[in-house]
Amino acid sequence: MKAPAPSDALVFFGATGDLAYKMIYPALQAMIKRGRLDVPIIGMARPSWSLDKLRARARASVSEHGGLDPASFDKLSAQLRYVGGDYNDPTTFDRLCRALGSARRPLYYLAIRPEMFSTVIAGLKRTRCTKEARVVVEKPFGRDLASAKALNRSLLAVFPESAIFRIDHYLGKEPVQNLMYFRFSNAFLEPIWNRDFVKSVHITMAESSGVKGRGRIYEELGAVRDVIQNHMLQVIACLAMDEPKGAGPKALRDETARLLKAIEPLDARSTVRGQFRGYHDEPGVAADSGVETFAAVRLHIGSERWKGVPFFIRAGKRLPVTCTEALVELKAPSRSVFGEKIGGRGQANHLRFRLGPDVAIGLGVRSKAPGEAMAGRQTELLAVDDGAGEMGPYERLLGDAMRGDATLFAREDAVLAQWRVVEPILGDKTPLHGYEPATWGPSEADRLTSRFGGWHDPKIAAPGRPS
Repeated sequence: MKAPAPSDALVFFGATGDLAYKMIYPALQAMIKRGRLDVPIIGMARPSWSLDKLRARARASVSEHGGLDPASFDKLSAQLRYVGGDYNDPTTFDRLCRALGSARRPLYYLAIRPEMFSTVIAGLKRTRCTKEARVVVEKPFGRDLASAKALNRSLLAVFPESAIFRIDHYLGKEPVQNLMYFRFSNAFLEPIWNRDFVKSVHITMAESSGVKGRGRIYEELGAVRDVIQNHMLQVIACLAMDEPKGAGPKALRDETARLLKAIEPLDARSTVRGQFRGYHDEPGVAADSGVETFAAVRLHIGSERWKGVPFFIRAGKRLPVTCTEALVELKAPSRSVFGEKIGGRGQANHLRFRLGPDVAIGLGVRSKAPGEAMAGRQTELLAVDDGAGEMGPYERLLGDAMRGDATLFAREDAVLAQWRVVEPILGDKTPLHGYEPATWGPSEADRLTSRFGGWHDPKIAAPGRPS
């Protein structure tokens, strides 16, 4: 198959925003440093800004987030263009088309608030600058199933599905990609990766901090919309999907979507929501807010491979540690040769994938304890990655989108499947329980895992020692 033609310009809306400051400018400098970006970069910004002011913000951004590389930044500064205007004003898009000049295959990146997506898409539609263009849409892709469908309709009215890149930066993280690579590149894993051998799967995304001044934005999201509907379901897809039937983006995305469509919708019995005490004191948070800062769910996948295996997800803020980890717990041997009772938490074989902030893969096994008795102890064989030379997620994903490689981007049917899973628990359909900061959330969440030995609590390792 012929490779898609690369984009010949990058236009990013929201050039003065927080996402651009923290993520995009550092990613652009890194891309230039690697020789992966040599086209005009047009920042769409407020009418009161200027190119010099935009360049100054870009310099401050890379200096604070990743470090200024003088030679690479000079190239970035030279490639940077500026178009100011109101997104509701049609003449803004006329000026954008003039700024594109001879470029015919621009990549439009919507690094803006979701409520502005349809306005910008409509503005692009009335121009002649979308025929061979691509568009990158930042999550969240809607607020629920209905709004996700409406967003897709507005996108597909201007761009074909093959030109739409729904970016979830989590899929660009090296540890998440390594999880998928590990699964399909090691022959020993596939024979046991099913309901006959797997007892349960635990995924935790914990943050010790609060909402970090993002109270107003977080009030519109909550833990379910912010990370479970997207990041955590994507991790489950990486863990549980079948092997792709062929090479290339389509085969991988087909299996991802197939797995997500097989997940049964959540309900009140399989969900616990919580809110840390003190959340109401955060700037921008309503005094009577019912938004969850913690969510725990028990999922089931309606496939022969995973029938009866519970998948537990827990995500929240103001928890004891900051880390993301998936633990696949295997069943105990059918009989004990040495008379030991094996199978409780901390005794079973497991595979542990630490996805951040440190990166590791651990294989939990039983080995003989020293002494005369044939008695065992739990040991973990650990492979640790120091992350040297790792490409940042936005650098990777923007580079892929520029090349037209959709492998790590969410497809329409996958996004709708994810919303279908969480739709029944959105909003205040389940009770909200309080919990103290620096704890593992409300005690009510324990009932979800009570039949499976309780939650797996990730730990942060001491320097130089495995967790």
